[in-house]
Parts: sequence; C-alpha cells; structure tokens
Amino acid sequence: MNVYDTANKLAGEIKQSEEYMNYKMAKQALSLNSKLKEQLQEFEKIRYEVQVELMQTGKNNEEKYKKMQDSYSELIQDAEAKRFFEAETKFNILIADVNKIIGEAISDVI
Repeated sequence: MNVYDTANKLAGEIKQSEEYMNYKMAKQALSLNSKLKEQLQEFEKIRYEVQVELMQTGKNNEEKYKKMQDSYSELIQDAEAKRFFEAETKFNILIADVNKIIGEAISDVI
C-alpha cells in the first residue's frame, strides 16, 4: 500500500469515527437555529481575532479576550451549543493526536 492509499484510508477512518460523526451532527443541529448559529459565528470571529493578535504581538488584547470569554459563557448556557463545543473539542483532540503521531514518525527529518 502506498502512502496516498494509506492517507485515503485514514481519511475514511476519521470520517467513520465517533468524534467526527458527533461533531458533524452537532454542527448540523446548531445550523438549524439561526440565532445560535449567528452567535457562534460572532464568537468564532472574535476567537480568530484574539488568536491572530496573540500570534502577532505575543499578548492578549484584554478587551477582546474578555469579550470572547463572555460570548463563550453565554453560548454554553444553551445545551445545543454546549454539545457542539464538546464535540468540537473531542474532534480536535483526535486530529491533534493523529498529527502528533505523524510528526513523531518523521521527526528525524523535520
């Protein structure tokens, strides 16, 4: 089996994983609630801005960071949003673990 076949097999395995399926279902459920979807999009925008600023300056913009925290705190009061964030976190852990395994396997050349 060549590396591309293996990568395609891995992609298929990821799509069949509980983490992927739960994340996909949570994302679909969230998209049916337009108000919640809009709140999540606003949160994601703020989170992105906070991350970019942190990477560029090495420090948090306290005002934006607090706004992000407040937005998150409000969102997780909703069971659907809370389920989404939990599923997203578990899926991200799965992907990070896979990346770590690949990274460790090629660490002698990178």
